[in-house]
Amino acid sequence: MSRPELSLSLQFADPRHRTLLPRHKVQRYIRAALELPGEIAVRIVDAEEGRALNREYRGKDYATNVLTFDYAHEPVVGADLVICAEVVEREATEMGIPLLDHYAHMLVHGTLHAQGYDHEEDDEAACMEARETEILAGLGVPDPYAH
Repeated sequence: MSRPELSLSLQFADPRHRTLLPRHKVQRYIRAALELPGEIAVRIVDAEEGRALNREYRGKDYATNVLTFDYAHEPVVGADLVICAEVVEREATEMGIPLLDHYAHMLVHGTLHAQGYDHEEDDEAACMEARETEILAGLGVPDPYAH
C-alpha cells in the first residue's frame, strides 16, 4: 500500500537521541499514521523548551512527551510536533520498553493529533488508542497500552 507524501523538517534542539532517530525512521513512523499528504516539522527538545512551550500554549507548567501544533487537516496535513527527549526517555525507562518504540508511539500519536484525532473523551480516547495500536503493530512495535 502506498503512503501519502510527506515533507519533513527534522530538528534536534536536544541532540541526545539524534543517532537513534535518523530521518528515514522518523519519516516511516509519521507516514504510517498519515491519511493525507503532510508537511510536518518534528523538533526534539530538552525539558526547558518543552516546559516553556507547554506552559505558553496549554497553560501547564511542565514538560510533556509530545505537543502537536496542527495548522491544517486537508488537503495537506500541516503540523509541528515537539517531542521532549528527556520525558520520552524517562517514560520508556519507567515502562521498561525500548526508547525507539516509545519515540515511534509519540510520532504516531502526534501525527494522529495533527489530523484531528483526540483523547479528551473516553470514546475518542478508545478510538485513538485503537488506531495507534493498529499503526504501531504494522511497524512492528508492541501495543503501548498493554503495560
